[in-house]
Parts: sequence; C-alpha cells; structure tokens
Amino acid sequence: MKKLITAAFLAAMASQASAEDVKLQLKWVTQAQFAGYYVAQAKGFYEEEGLNVTILPGGPDIAPEQVIAGGGADVITTWMPAALAARERGLPLVNIAQPFKNGGLKFTCLKDSGITSTADFAGKTLGVWFFGNEYPFYAWMAKLGLATDGSEGGVTVLKQAFNVDALLQKQASCISVMSYNEYGQVLDAGITEDQLVTFSYKDEGVAVLEDGLYVLEDRLADPAFQETMVKFVRASMKGWKYAEANVDEAAQIVVDNDQSGAQTLEHQKYMMGEVAKLTAGSNGALDPADYEMTVATLLAAVSPDNPAITKAPEGTAWTSMITDKALAQ
Repeated sequence: MKKLITAAFLAAMASQASAEDVKLQLKWVTQAQFAGYYVAQAKGFYEEEGLNVTILPGGPDIAPEQVIAGGGADVITTWMPAALAARERGLPLVNIAQPFKNGGLKFTCLKDSGITSTADFAGKTLGVWFFGNEYPFYAWMAKLGLATDGSEGGVTVLKQAFNVDALLQKQASCISVMSYNEYGQVLDAGITEDQLVTFSYKDEGVAVLEDGLYVLEDRLADPAFQETMVKFVRASMKGWKYAEANVDEAAQIVVDNDQSGAQTLEHQKYMMGEVAKLTAGSNGALDPADYEMTVATLLAAVSPDNPAITKAPEGTAWTSMITDKALAQ
C-alpha cells in the first residue's frame, strides 16, 4: 500500500512539474462574467489538458492590455473595441476565441427624466463608462447626430463610476449597464422595470463584440504556444458550456473563488443566468460577420470624441487558427 501511495504521489508531482503554465488576466473582478474559466479550473478541465492556469482578477485600476504588454499575462479577456484601439496604437493583440456570442451592454433611463426614445436624449446628461467601454457609446451618438460636448442640442457625458449611483442619485438621466450586472442592481435598488426605458446597443445597430480571448501576435508564431492556447481554449469552452448548463453550481464556484468576499451567491446566480444567454450559441469560434460589424460600428464614429480606431485594422486582428484546432479534437 505504501508503495502504491508513493507511486501515485510521484506521478502527481511529475504531472504538475510537466504542466504548462498559463496566466489569464480578466477584464474585471471575480464574477460570473468569467464563470467559464473558474469552472474549467474547478472541474479539472485545465488539468486534463496538462495546463496549470492562474486566473488573475481585474479591477478599476487594471487594464488587461497593459498587463499583457508588460508580460504579466499570456492571454487576456477584453472587449474588441479596446483590443482594436490598442492594436492601432502599436500593441498587436489578436483575438483567438470569442466565448461571448452576444453583448450585454445596455443603456437604461428613468422615465421621469422625460426620456421615452433616443429623440429625447438631446439636452440630457448621460452616464458612460470609460477605459475602453466608451467606444460603442460614441458610435451610437454619432449615428444619432448628437454632439457629446455638452453644446446646445447635444448631450453631456458623465464619466460614470462602475456602479449605478449616478442614476439612483439622479446625476444622469441614463446610465450604462450590463444586462447581467448593473441592470439587476438598479432593480435591486427598488426601481421597477416600468419606471425605466432601456436601450440595447445591439438593437440600436451599434453592437460590438464583448468578452473575447486575446494574445500577442508575435507569440502565435511559436508552435508550442499555439498548442498551449488550443488546449486552453478547448478547456475554457468546456467550462463555459458546463456553466451554461449548471447555473447554480457555476455561481457557487465563482463565489468560492472571490477572495474579496464582495460577491453574494444570490447575485451571482442572477448574473450567471444572464451571462449564459450571451455565451449560448458560441463554440468559441469568432463569426467574421460579428468582427466586421464591430469594425463598422467603430469607424462610424471616427472623431476627436472617439479615440477607438481611425482606420480598418491592419494585419491579423483575429484568427481562427486556435479554435479550428480546438474544435477539431
């Protein structure tokens, strides 16, 4: 028995020693927005692929693009507008997988502010997230023909904190919300859906690809790194599909990994249920039409107000090389 235990222990140690290390930098804090990765880790999907994955939470002072540029991560999650903006500025990020088929970015307004349609935006103060999240908003305003400098006939932009206080305190008529997070926070604050007018960016024709997986282009030239990413994407998508099918369990896994202790199981269950609607239908492969839609949206608002991109991306902004191999096995 002792020999068997020793052999098993040595085998486990050898497996760990030969595991390929991968550092994943998240776009935001530990929450169900990233459940697929935490599930893949908790259920052993990464281990099955011979990977030792370290998941690094994000936050208001952490830019995934800067982290990977500095060598602090092998792969990051971010929105395509931020990735394309970084690429145009010299950081060659490449999308290798797109777990989120649909976007959750919305804009919600208080009816008592006088807003019933986009025609009522003029003269109002609108809350907008920055740090790369502002690009779809500026594209939308450009489509509506509204100036964003506070001038007459335009709108005033409030740089919104990553919460819903601006709406609750009536500092803004409308604020940015994610369907799986802040919208629920507004409802939790006692505001009912019939007191709100909510706009979907997708319905307004200015949708962009949200949470995707990105690596640096030069690293994809290394066959060994390619194979590591194939394993990582395959295991991650297995985690996402498991999370979709097991919402409550996935939410518990997220809470178990939240070192801050800020997340509640109730809210993570709500979030996971909504996130599952966004990853549903995706096997990880990016749809070229969704990429073209994102680029067209961003180019529609090329102006000093919109620093995303000024021209169509050059080179390889996305590749199917990784997902083609991951899905074939």
